[in-house]
Amino acid sequence: MMSISKLLMACSFALASLTLAAGAQAQNAAPAKKSVKKAGKSKTAAKPAEPKAPDEDADEPAVTDAAVTDFDCELGNKVTIYANANDESHIALRWKKRLHRLTRVGTTTGAQRFENKLYGLVWIGIPAKAMLLDSKQNRQLANECRNAEQLKPVTTSATEPTSTKVTIQ
Repeated sequence: MMSISKLLMACSFALASLTLAAGAQAQNAAPAKKSVKKAGKSKTAAKPAEPKAPDEDADEPAVTDAAVTDFDCELGNKVTIYANANDESHIALRWKKRLHRLTRVGTTTGAQRFENKLYGLVWIGIPAKAMLLDSKQNRQLANECRNAEQLKPVTTSATEPTSTKVTIQ
């Protein structure tokens, strides 16, 4: 008499061998189906390869003849902005050794906002500083970014009073 464990083992081997045999038969049948094709013209061979349209968000932009502005940010981060005077609706932004093309987005506050939706990058510039955000992960990548002009100390003019004394009687 066979024990249950030996019976299960025999069933497992039988099932495994059937699975292997079915897989081998399917592999042999697949090439046969491909060779049954008609000997007519192939549609893919007749079409010339179309050039890939440039993807503005994914492809690295050209930065020749662009004005370069370097930003020093907190935690030692650096951002470089390439702006072309002929195209005010786009900038190129270098972040972590990669160049990204960002498109201007209108704001009601007057801040400069540029986005790359594919990578989720958002560059926001105000007169005092700028910041780089990751909209996909909802976090700041670089904050307190300032260029050379913004790093200069603010000076008050000599005609402005430095203090105002108010006397109440």
